[in-house]
Amino acid sequence: MAVYRIVNVGESILREKAKPVSKITPNILKLLDNLADTLNDAKGLGLAAPQIGVSKRVAIVQMEDIGLFELINPVIVQRKGECLGVEGCLSMPGVQGEVVRSSFVRVRALDRKGAEQVYDVDGLLARAFQHEIDHLDGVLFADKASRLEKSE
Repeated sequence: MAVYRIVNVGESILREKAKPVSKITPNILKLLDNLADTLNDAKGLGLAAPQIGVSKRVAIVQMEDIGLFELINPVIVQRKGECLGVEGCLSMPGVQGEVVRSSFVRVRALDRKGAEQVYDVDGLLARAFQHEIDHLDGVLFADKASRLEKSE
């Protein structure tokens, strides 16, 4: 597939609400594959389509010990608890901040075959899902951070 340039903060697409996917097409499948290639190249935890300049409600999260989650039109349908954690973002290189997130989320999304999936996730995985879904709504982690600092 292809590795795309990751859009940096300041580019307007990062502040726009991404468009829903109405049909799973070969282009959507290619987008999922390109997101995975770009994420692997950048060595990140998650990536949303707007971060590569595509206004579609598509995101991925990958954790080495759990695997790859492909999320099409994801919606958080339940939240529980709160936890404070440090986050960074591939669209804001060199910056990190403390963000309060729900400690558990239930997310409904379509998979690459168009089947609805329900993910009950907690901990770091819940944080990553929330971070990527925020990108689809034009929200950056810095908007929610209690403080920002340069990362090493």
